[in-house]
Amino acid sequence: MRCLLKHFGIVLLAVFVLSMAADVAVAQQQGMVPGQSAGAVNDSELWRSIRNGAEGLIQSEGDNWRALRNGPVSTWGGYLMGLMVFACIAFFLARGRVRVEHGMSGRMVSRFSMTERVVHWYVAVLFVLLALTGLTLLFGKYVFIPVFGKAAFAVLADLSKQSHNLLGPLFILGVIAMFIVYVKENMPRAIDMDWITKGGILFRGDVPSWKYNVAEKIWFWLAIIAGVALSFTGVFMDFPFISSGTEQLQLFSIIHAIGAVIVIAAAIGHIYIGTIGVEGAFDGMVTGEVDENWAKEHHSLWAEEEATPAASEGGAVEPAE
Repeated sequence: MRCLLKHFGIVLLAVFVLSMAADVAVAQQQGMVPGQSAGAVNDSELWRSIRNGAEGLIQSEGDNWRALRNGPVSTWGGYLMGLMVFACIAFFLARGRVRVEHGMSGRMVSRFSMTERVVHWYVAVLFVLLALTGLTLLFGKYVFIPVFGKAAFAVLADLSKQSHNLLGPLFILGVIAMFIVYVKENMPRAIDMDWITKGGILFRGDVPSWKYNVAEKIWFWLAIIAGVALSFTGVFMDFPFISSGTEQLQLFSIIHAIGAVIVIAAAIGHIYIGTIGVEGAFDGMVTGEVDENWAKEHHSLWAEEEATPAASEGGAVEPAE
């Protein structure tokens, strides 16, 4: 009996030792603790490779991109757009609406063709939709999550992302069309310096300009340059497989965001001037016509040019009282 118990004890001890050895082997294969072995490779080698920036392990530039996007870009972009809103409000309170000094004459002058208006509103509608969806992706988590929660924002963010990606290519067509239709009248002229030195719409008085003044020309070229930058970078983000890698997409994402907040801030000023800021300005882009007195006060050289054919066809244009 004692011999049997002795052999039984030896068997139990052997089973215990073998089970412990198996557990250690599994732990070594899984590499459960940094510094232990993972099969034939020690975990310390893995962490050393990570610290040395071995390709394919950790893309540290992703943290840099996130810090830049969620830090300076969104912060200063928000300040810029907020400053533009404040400037428009301050200008309106200080200057009021820019009225037609001699009042409306009732005589209308053709300012924008149907083609010009269609292109303008096509780009404008797409721009507003892209701005809203883009700002949702850039600032939404700060604005919507505290109010609606993460689940609701996840749905809104996904909808914004899909809409943004689908509308982007349509916007590219609009930028091309806008350049073709509007570039001729937006080329710089020597007379533009007079508009700058006389203060443009900041001061009353006759400030001569052709169809577009300096501020309108600056807005046009800013919109075109930003539109090209947004379109170019947007294509790569829409179709990432054509990019050279993640680093390029991160760079283009930052350029895209910076260009967007700049042009959106400028658009706030453009929308203000074109609606409540300047009396009669909105009519031209809706009906294609503006009042004759408005044309003379805001674009006197262009108004004279438009009046010349009418006078040669049988009647001088009556001067405004």
